[in-house]
Amino acid sequence: MKYLLGAIGLWAALAGAARADTILFVGNSFTFGELATAKHYHARDVHDLNPPNGRNQTIGGVPAIFKEFTKEANLSYDVSLETEGGKGLDYHYTQKLPVLDKAWDVVVLQSYSTLDENNPGDPTLLTEYTRKFDTTLHARNPNVKIYLNATWSRADLTYPADTPWNGKPITQMALDLAAGYEAARKASPGITGVVPVGQAWNRAFAVGFADPNPYDGITAGQVNLWADDNYHASDFGYYLEALMIFGKVTGLDPLSLGPGERVARDFGFLRAQTTTLQQIAHDELAAQK
Repeated sequence: MKYLLGAIGLWAALAGAARADTILFVGNSFTFGELATAKHYHARDVHDLNPPNGRNQTIGGVPAIFKEFTKEANLSYDVSLETEGGKGLDYHYTQKLPVLDKAWDVVVLQSYSTLDENNPGDPTLLTEYTRKFDTTLHARNPNVKIYLNATWSRADLTYPADTPWNGKPITQMALDLAAGYEAARKASPGITGVVPVGQAWNRAFAVGFADPNPYDGITAGQVNLWADDNYHASDFGYYLEALMIFGKVTGLDPLSLGPGERVARDFGFLRAQTTTLQQIAHDELAAQK
């Protein structure tokens, strides 16, 4: 009998080890990769939770890039996403909760690009709905890890006149967003952490890898992290976002993916560009510890 019990225990351990961790991405166009190759990248590898006839059934985006990273790192994640352009966490909670209210292992939450569409920079709404997601998701799985995705500065809200961050450095909006997400984290003790994506963009500007002002042309030898609308990200920007989430969620060093990383190769990055993006993510994650 003891051998039978031992065999059962070994089988259970192996079965548990083989189970993929479930991860849910909740967000908007900054999550699904609008205006970039990333939007439709490897959509078959992720589960889109929007209705079968919805417009987002070919979406891969940042979740699919994350999935590819984990495959390369020999990790097993079952990746789902629920996204809607131009929406914050309040929308997802009030309109999409029936498909989100499950026992996930990991959840990444990304809200509106200015924190609040009507009150740019104000974290009040974000804080309220972060708390609601915290309570709901932990009721389903007390061990769920919830991360908040603090996004980047919008050039279109910084350089043109009569925009919320006009007259301030391009880095300031990302810092304000990070502060708002940090305030939301502190107000909800169940939140595991904040992914400092916008601050990684700031670091890319600081080291001279990315041009901080797309309105005056892109400097030779630098890349544009924004798409042509100076609002959404380019493939470089979404790749950096995915690197930051990968490092934060898995605890692995983004540099471990190496210069030959498959997504970067598919996007047509130079090996040196790939290494620099991974180094930026590594450095920003290290700076946050």
